[in-house]
Amino acid sequence: MTVGAGGGADMHTHQARSALGRYGEGLAARRLAQTGMTLLERNWRCGRTGEIDIVARDGDVLVVCEVKTRRAGTFQHPMAAITAQKAQRLRGLAERWIQTHGGAPPGGVRIDLVGILLPRRGAPVVEHVRGAA
Repeated sequence: MTVGAGGGADMHTHQARSALGRYGEGLAARRLAQTGMTLLERNWRCGRTGEIDIVARDGDVLVVCEVKTRRAGTFQHPMAAITAQKAQRLRGLAERWIQTHGGAPPGGVRIDLVGILLPRRGAPVVEHVRGAA
């Protein structure tokens, strides 16, 4: 990682965002497990193509799950994060995951989104949208 001319501030922001993302992915993984899904992998990387936050199985369906965590009052709502371009990238990553893990499941593939909103006070709000893309 390179640090910009501003010094350590860029690195601190990156570390804080990374910690926020890991926290949100942990919440998402617990929520998916609570709904009966089997977690297969977290943070699966495919070279420079990208990363799948969570790969899970829901019955005979493979679920590729994108997790977006936001603090209340900042940026856009987490559910607005799935653009057509991101959905296409996730589909491609799902295909690559299937190729490297023995073929497509009988129930096909679904792309889900877990959006986590962290309010200034109180418990995080976790939303799970099945078939988001």
